[in-house]
Amino acid sequence: MPIIRVALNVPVDTLFDYQAEDVSKDDIGLRACVPFGKKQVTGIILAVSDETQIPIEKLKSAHGIFREIKPLPAALLDLFHFCSQYYHHPLGMVILNGLPVKLRNNKPVNLKRKPAQYQYSLTSSGKNVAVTQIPARNRVARRLLGEFQQTETLTSLQIKHISPRAEKLLQDWIQLDWITAKFCSTAAVARVAEIPVLTAEQEVAVNAITADAKQFNTWLLHGVTGSGKTEVYLRIIESVLVQGRQALVLIPEISLTPQLEGVFRARFSTVPLVSLHSGLNDTERLTGWLQAQRGEAKIILGTRLAVFTPISDLGVIIVDEEQDSSFKQQDGLRYSARDLAIFRARQSAIPVILGSATPSLESYYNALTGRYRHVRLLSRAVQNATLPLIQCIDTRINKTQEGLSGPLIQALDRCLQKKHQSLIFINRRGYAPVLLCKSCGWTAPCQRCSSRLVVHLRDKKLCCHHCGHQELFPRACPQCGNQDIAPFGQGTQRVEETLTADFPTARILRIDRDSTRRKHAWQEILHAVHTHQVDILIGTQLLAKGHDFPNLSLVGILNADGALYSTDFRASERLFAQLMQVAGRAGRANVAGHVLIQTEFPDHPLYQALQRHDYDALAQTLLAERKMAGFPPYVYQALLRAEAHHIKTVLDFLAQAAQLAHPPQTVELFDPVPAHMTRLKGLERAHLLVQSSSRKHLHAFLTGWYAKITTLPSQKVRWVLDVDPLEF
Repeated sequence: MPIIRVALNVPVDTLFDYQAEDVSKDDIGLRACVPFGKKQVTGIILAVSDETQIPIEKLKSAHGIFREIKPLPAALLDLFHFCSQYYHHPLGMVILNGLPVKLRNNKPVNLKRKPAQYQYSLTSSGKNVAVTQIPARNRVARRLLGEFQQTETLTSLQIKHISPRAEKLLQDWIQLDWITAKFCSTAAVARVAEIPVLTAEQEVAVNAITADAKQFNTWLLHGVTGSGKTEVYLRIIESVLVQGRQALVLIPEISLTPQLEGVFRARFSTVPLVSLHSGLNDTERLTGWLQAQRGEAKIILGTRLAVFTPISDLGVIIVDEEQDSSFKQQDGLRYSARDLAIFRARQSAIPVILGSATPSLESYYNALTGRYRHVRLLSRAVQNATLPLIQCIDTRINKTQEGLSGPLIQALDRCLQKKHQSLIFINRRGYAPVLLCKSCGWTAPCQRCSSRLVVHLRDKKLCCHHCGHQELFPRACPQCGNQDIAPFGQGTQRVEETLTADFPTARILRIDRDSTRRKHAWQEILHAVHTHQVDILIGTQLLAKGHDFPNLSLVGILNADGALYSTDFRASERLFAQLMQVAGRAGRANVAGHVLIQTEFPDHPLYQALQRHDYDALAQTLLAERKMAGFPPYVYQALLRAEAHHIKTVLDFLAQAAQLAHPPQTVELFDPVPAHMTRLKGLERAHLLVQSSSRKHLHAFLTGWYAKITTLPSQKVRWVLDVDPLEF
């Protein structure tokens, strides 16, 4: 009887052998249900053989092989193998992590194929119908009409994505002459939206990338905010679609999905597009995954996990906002979707495009040294749109009241009078970051983390933004009994309260993780902003990148100084990228942009470079500092992370791991140290850093060391090897 070798979702870096009937090499990549201990589990067949190292009498038989969907393609299995080897993570866990949840259980997949596609277009009568004419309780109808009025044409697939109940409205609207319907071919590449004329810089970028579209290249598309990077993506995707191939577009945040999806659907209205992100339920995610595998979906838009999507005929990979740390998974398998996208493009001999206004220093360095090909967009794409004027407000002179200075309040007032929109950026949700006793200095700590609890005044709760722990407000200081305890500092909720008091007639909208928890909340928020139902936006980093608000003229930035003197060597790079992105929301169309940064250090080089919009100057300075200090991109790093209930247990484990290491001279091993946030979610954490100027030497060392670490007794310790770490 043939032997199948199966990868299982268990923390052991080996394959498991089982006997199976009626299997062949063609079954590699299929799911198999097999016994494991006392349980039945599902894994992926990676090999079929006549031989095994296990005595035949000890071999168990597979319960069954699922053949209802196509096997995982060989190219995707190669990607999983590379990911396992590079990140030193068990292969079975890597593969199962990359599959939709419904493929990880012991059941066959039973999904109906999609019916024929129709294209629905808004009529002139439909254009005259206001969303407000539909009763507020009919939220699906309102949202559907809003989508039609934004793009004018939707396919039945797009309508199903808006809501499964939306299709029921279509026949009524056809009768009312609001919309028309026609059958559409999914193979067509129809361009419906108005297509802008490319700027000279955009044309150079598109021509350069499409000229080498049949071979692997990593392109760094480095364009200032508003320079039209998205239009470059669209033109390149169009050239791929004309060849009948597929495009994979990776974005860092789920919040960017609705706007980018809307742009893509408007341009390619009859081209099937699937969106893959954590906001989908298990069935929706599997449906999109299968459409990509079968070649039905021509554009695949998704967050980092989408890099593992099986795509039958991949023509290009685009990584938007490539510098964003969200592309790095921070628990379990700690992979970088950006780096895997580059490997996948090389494997498929296709171009990969890394787009950013503020590239990561690693990508910028690779472009400087010729490893990546570099194209620049130095001016804004919209005619007469200029980069915003950036100024610093010295808060040593202009004292703040409730976190806002006089010049910023005055600027907001002028903006309101002109009927322009403004944005206040503060990267701290909640009401205030600290509950403080003014008598003894007590601050409310989290019992499970080395952090303070954040004040959420409306809920009368204290919340930890790291572990989710919540407490009720204490009536008095638990340390000294003083009843005069008060919130200290600003969060988005407190800024909202202050601005509501200062501008009672202004329409104010707060955007943070608390206000966007509901499904479809993002679509409703973006619709409100684009239809001028909002005067002042208050937001966190969710608003920092990718969004296009044509009427936004003023951006105010609060509390940015904290990152200037951080112990994290990447803090300056992140702060500059974040502020450049936030500043870039202003002045993107015909409205002039103005950015005001409240700071106690207006002469700091970072703010000076920001005012000049000079990324290159700051990048060169930071690279010189990194080279002198021996930090990436001049070295390659790995971090052995460990956590347990007691810090001594963690440090003892890391000390034992260090004793097992015998690094060559080209690899440097540092002593174990507690993590910056020592306690997180009830566990004490520490780590051990390894680095080398040679990636090859580092990984050769890690491979042998990882095998030795797995032999250590670690029942009380959880550990993981984090390759190319971003957080310490």
